[in-house]
Amino acid sequence: IDPDVPVMMITAFGAVDIAVDAMKKGAHDFIQKSANLLDELEINVERTLQFRSLLTENKRLKSALQHQWDYVGRNGAIEQIRQLVATIAASRSTVLVTGESGTGKELVARSIHYLSPRSSGPFVKVNCAALPEGLIESELFGHEKGAFTGALRERRGKFELAHGGTLLLDEIGEMTIAMQAKLLRVLQEHEISKVGGDEPLAVDVRIVVTTNRTLEDDVKSGKFREDLFYRLNVFHVHLPPLRQRKDDLESLAHYFIRRYNDVNGLSVDGLEPGCLEILRSYEWPGNIRELENALERAVVLTRSGPVTPERLTLQSSGAPAQRAGDAGFEFKPGITVAEAERELILRTLTSCDNNRTKAAEMLGISIRTLRNKLYEYEAA
Repeated sequence: IDPDVPVMMITAFGAVDIAVDAMKKGAHDFIQKSANLLDELEINVERTLQFRSLLTENKRLKSALQHQWDYVGRNGAIEQIRQLVATIAASRSTVLVTGESGTGKELVARSIHYLSPRSSGPFVKVNCAALPEGLIESELFGHEKGAFTGALRERRGKFELAHGGTLLLDEIGEMTIAMQAKLLRVLQEHEISKVGGDEPLAVDVRIVVTTNRTLEDDVKSGKFREDLFYRLNVFHVHLPPLRQRKDDLESLAHYFIRRYNDVNGLSVDGLEPGCLEILRSYEWPGNIRELENALERAVVLTRSGPVTPERLTLQSSGAPAQRAGDAGFEFKPGITVAEAERELILRTLTSCDNNRTKAAEMLGISIRTLRNKLYEYEAA
């Protein structure tokens, strides 16, 4: 009926071998009859129920975590990606995830991990573009104490930390040719060598790599090893830009509204008429990450009731969104960045009836930055 019901064994025979056998067969506790049986039983039942509660909460959180990494939307391309991820997650094959910045490549990598048999293991992310060239080998493989100046203690690398789980190598196209050769050896032999170490260390890691570059072009130009490319490209998941899946904008917008309502304890209720038209008329150069940021700002500024078009800030410059057909100023060729910034700030301030706090929020800058900019304009 319920395999998760904890079982307690009570017996007058307190032999160790009986207790061990009972625990091996799944008993949660083993109690020997005594004069204080009722007191002992009460304590053990309370402790067992606490354990059951923790077990239930752990399962709930794992389920919520797996759901969190599912893709929102029903676009045809997204449905295909969802099916592909579900299929390949059970394997240990390497996966290459490509797409523009902000399309959700890390989301796919996490989905692969949490849908796989490795979900209880670690998920370790490495941003290859952010690692200094001189430290990347130590970061990935670890080092022994005294391996180089400053190596005051032994350090475990990302591969070792990800043992039994998944390692995400983000922006793999930024890795140097020399490091690519070492990565290829690890993928072939399933073992690493720490910097300054003598003995290789076996690792059981599933590799997922992401990039916003076209690795085929990098292979042709000699920037990326061809043998490594084929080793990584066992399965290829390509994410379409948001401008190619605008039919998902409404569901994505409502998803982010719910998320930032929960995060901030607010009660924003959907979108006002006209907001969806604005979202669909925009090209989304920042993709889903830009949409998420826009909805987070809109929720925080709105606080309750529906989001209005005036609360949507879509341009990367921070200007409030305009309804389709509204008149707006243009940045003509020849205008300087400083001139464009001044025009944007002054127009935003005017639209807020000179409310500096509100204007700073819409522009995505601090009130101090806005005040300093206005002081510069007055001084000029």
